Amino acid sequence: MLSITIPGQEIWDEVKEEYIYIKEQSIVLEHSLVSLSKWESKWCKPFLTKDMKTTEETIDYIRCMTLTQNVNPEIYKYLTNGNIDDVNKYIEAPMTATWFHDEKNAKPSSEQITAELIYYWMISLNVPFECQKWHLNRLLTLVKVCNVKNQPPKTMSKKEIMRRNAALNAQRKKKLNTNG
Repeated sequence: MLSITIPGQEIWDEVKEEYIYIKEQSIVLEHSLVSLSKWESKWCKPFLTKDMKTTEETIDYIRCMTLTQNVNPEIYKYLTNGNIDDVNKYIEAPMTATWFHDEKNAKPSSEQITAELIYYWMISLNVPFECQKWHLNRLLTLVKVCNVKNQPPKTMSKKEIMRRNAALNAQRKKKLNTNG
């Protein structure tokens, strides 16, 4: 979860010709499958793309991420650049200690990831639905771990086995300071 504070402001309303005072507001956000699903159902397009989002789409995603109850919808107009930077850093954070060795020859998937596809992965891997409220990067890491652990072990070619054994032998010789 991320908590941000939208600072209070004094704004001139040209229509009413008076100052409007906006109170400072703190809101709690969660980048999760639930917020992703809300955003995609409104915009009818995938969120997890490399395409830049418009300001309106970005602010609406922050609205979809909001866990705080009874937030005045007008407050989102007053998000600062610092608030948006904090949100972007939070969205990009891995939120896990798990990391993967990426295969050099693996081609990136061209499959478009949407909320429904992630729900499908959760169902097929028996991931409990309460995980839909986790930080999205943590959930996607869990899905990847489940996929890796469910794959049969890779068999190594004779060349790969010989290369690995030679490296291990060289390492042991160096450690024990011997010639063999």
